[in-house]
Amino acid sequence: MTQTAPDHPQRIIRTPWGELRPTVDLAPLLYILVLYGVVYFLPFGVFEAWRKGEDGPAEWVHFFGYAGACLCSLLVLWRRRRQAWRPGWIAWLLLALFCFYVAGEEISWAERLTQRGVEAIQAINAQKETNLHNLPVLQNYLHFSFIVSGLFLGWFGWRLWPGIDALPSRWYSLYFLIVALFYTYWDLSWITLGDRIRNDQEAIEVLMAVGLFLHARSFAFPPRRPDPQG
Repeated sequence: MTQTAPDHPQRIIRTPWGELRPTVDLAPLLYILVLYGVVYFLPFGVFEAWRKGEDGPAEWVHFFGYAGACLCSLLVLWRRRRQAWRPGWIAWLLLALFCFYVAGEEISWAERLTQRGVEAIQAINAQKETNLHNLPVLQNYLHFSFIVSGLFLGWFGWRLWPGIDALPSRWYSLYFLIVALFYTYWDLSWITLGDRIRNDQEAIEVLMAVGLFLHARSFAFPPRRPDPQG
């Protein structure tokens, strides 16, 4: 039997103007507020170290987020192995493969850790690394891919195919929509002003990696429901 989507607790936010009962996780908004309201003003280049740089903390959060989502998706696949090759099972397989690929790309398939890479790819790579997303033929479409994937995972997926639980539910939508909004604004700033806004992409992309991990984990390790028998 297909596992139903985990229930998310109804959270009540009390304000001087009344109570708010959000149906989406507001943690991404809190992250943005802390990032630009607190971390941005910290000394010693903390914000700069977080928002950019190869092998920086944000990039490793990307890796562990996607890798964790991949492992959780594989666990779901194993538990549903009797449903193998049905549409829902295939969707989880595609999610696992996607997360595996992105996790590997994030660390250039461990090239900097092992000091071993593929010279044929390095020779044509914009950053001389062993990854595909920095190949000139693909690099120009990276922003577009984040916009499309952010809209798909944050809106169209759960709206059009609510029965495919491998797609994140509405609860996690802000993790993906904020990323899509950032890259949309970034490219529009370049088109209209001739220059792009701040290069904070690593810090913003954290949301997509964390969102996919939280989604996959909620199915791999669903919260235990209270026993009605007491």
